[in-house]
Formats: sequence, structure tokens, C-alpha cells
Amino acid sequence: MLSNSGSIHTKRWVKALSERGCEICLFTLNTSDDAFYANLNRVKVVNYKYRHISNSLKNIIFQRFEFFEVKKVVRKIIDTFHPDIVHAHYAVDYGSIGAVMDFHPFILSVWGSDVYINKSFPLFAKLALRYKLSKADCIMSTSTVMAKETAKYTSKEILITPFGVDTGLFRPMTDLCPKDCFVVGNVKTLEPKYGIDVLIKAYKLVVEHNSTLNTELRIYGTGPCKKEYEQLAEYLGIAGQVKFMGWVDNNKLPEVYNSVSVSVSISDSESFGVVAVEAMACECPVITSDADGFTEVVEDNVTGFIVPKRDVEATAAAIQRFIDNPNLRKKMGIAGRERVQRMFEWNDNVETMLKYYNMLINKR
Repeated sequence: MLSNSGSIHTKRWVKALSERGCEICLFTLNTSDDAFYANLNRVKVVNYKYRHISNSLKNIIFQRFEFFEVKKVVRKIIDTFHPDIVHAHYAVDYGSIGAVMDFHPFILSVWGSDVYINKSFPLFAKLALRYKLSKADCIMSTSTVMAKETAKYTSKEILITPFGVDTGLFRPMTDLCPKDCFVVGNVKTLEPKYGIDVLIKAYKLVVEHNSTLNTELRIYGTGPCKKEYEQLAEYLGIAGQVKFMGWVDNNKLPEVYNSVSVSVSISDSESFGVVAVEAMACECPVITSDADGFTEVVEDNVTGFIVPKRDVEATAAAIQRFIDNPNLRKKMGIAGRERVQRMFEWNDNVETMLKYYNMLINKR
């Protein structure tokens, strides 16, 4: 497996597959979480650290030459580990490595930003993506909308392997949501593309419209825009009601979703709305933007509400609907969990991945 060892997605795939008997050698270009992987059976991690130099342009050029060294390292791993499959997650770095190995079967999983091309270098990025997809024996996508985007660069079949949730872990819990306070929750990295500034402005409208109601906005996560968002809340006069909760471990997220009245995620773009799936699994209703990834997982007016991207008034109005109709939360929460169990159950997703693995090995 060629993937970012620090990503929660990588960790979940490695853990689930190793528990089902797969022997995995994980090659990563970043510092691995040794404590996590050390506790897994049949898992070996090879960590290659890029040598960085101070000048960013020189560093980019240097890494292009260093790629040849990376290729040699991965070639040695393949020659000694003798894998049945090479599976690269994320087309940009790891897909590039897998594509030049000339090993088959080679699987390439796209994650989102690797196929939604950076507009700064559109021609180069498109040509590179076409090449990597051409080398793959199997292409996988976590969502149908991302598969459609990927199909612009290949005529090959793209298999859908949703990144679902463990409904045994993400489940409804009683007495965690305060009865004397309406809590709006958000779980995202504090970056511009996730629309947290829009959410803060929408929450300001909710506060103004419900002057006698005890409410709170809890923002979970870390990121470069934290100071900016804190200043925005202070400028709007709601700093005391906007709580920045910091980073939360994945295993603690079920408690987060169960402790809020509604989960709001209004990103500018999403390849797969995993935060909405996690919330729905906990019977927490959701409000999301109409970004592609969310429209695939949320059933509008059934498991939650979908609002236009960066629309402050529409977001506030959707929150208000849950305030005005207390029973709506329970109704949509139940519908949301049923949808997740039907479509995004993690154990089913893992079995689907193993089915595709076996199919490729048998074909070889």
C-alpha cells in the first residue's frame, strides 16, 4: 500500500484489512504514527522522509529529482515483499510512484483533490493524471460524483468503494445532548474552503432571532484560520457563544455528534461527505451545502437539509427549522442512521474491497 500513514483513511483501511488476514507493507512519505501501526498484526511500515531545503522553489525542484530515489526504494520493497497487489491511495504522489513501478495488478484510489485539478497548472496536472490512470489495472473512487470527475481523464471502469463508518462505534448515545441548550456543531479543519466563516455569520442570525433561547456553536478541529474565525465571532458580538473545541480523536467523534443538536457542514467542495455520514450514523440530523459529495450522502428533507454554498441566510433558516420543530431532529436522525446502515456501513465497504482484491488476483 502506498499512502499517507498519518491519514485517518489510511489507518482505517490498514487496520480493517490486516484484521481480515491481509499482510500489508505500507510505504509512506511522511512520519508514521508508530504507536498506531505497532499494535497491528501483519503490518510493516516503511517511512521515506523527503529532504527539505529552505527555498520553496528549490525544494520543489529537488523533490522531482529525489523521486528517482523514492522509485528505487519502492522497487526494492516490491522485490523483497512480493505483494499480490500494489494499491496507491491518492493520485498525486502515491499514484505517481505506483504508476512507474510497472507492477500488476496496480490499483489507484482517487480521494478528491487529486482529480479536481488545481487551476494553477491545469494542462500539466491533466496530462499527469491521464498517465497515472492509464497505468492502473483498477481505479477506485469513494463516491459516484468523484468517479464522474475521474471519468473525464479515462475510459476505464471506475469502481465505487465508499469510505463508510462503523455503525457500532458511530451510534446514538443517550443523555449527551444538553436539554437546556440548542447546540450547533461543526467538525472540520479550520480552512477557508469549509465555509466556517459562513456558519459563524449564519449562527449570528440565529442568535438574533432567538434572543431568549440558550444556544451555542461548537467548532471542532484545528487549522490556519482559527484566529480569523475567533476574531469574526468577536466582531459579531457572539464570541461567548462560539466555542472552539480543538482537535478530537476519531474514536471520540461519536460523543461529539451525540452532544450537538444539529451538525452543520457547508463546505465549498466535498468529494465524499464523511462528516455527514458519521453524524447521521449517530442519529444526529445534518445541514450541508450542495457540494457534490454531500448531495450523494444526504437525502434532502429526509435525513437533513441541503442549502446553497456560502448562503448565510439559507443556512440560518435551516438551523431555525430544527429550533422551531423539536421533533424534526429525532425523525431525521432515525432516517439518517437507516440510510447509513443501508449504504455506508464500513464492514460492508471493507468486504467490497476484499472482493475486488480477490477478483484482480484471480484475473491475474
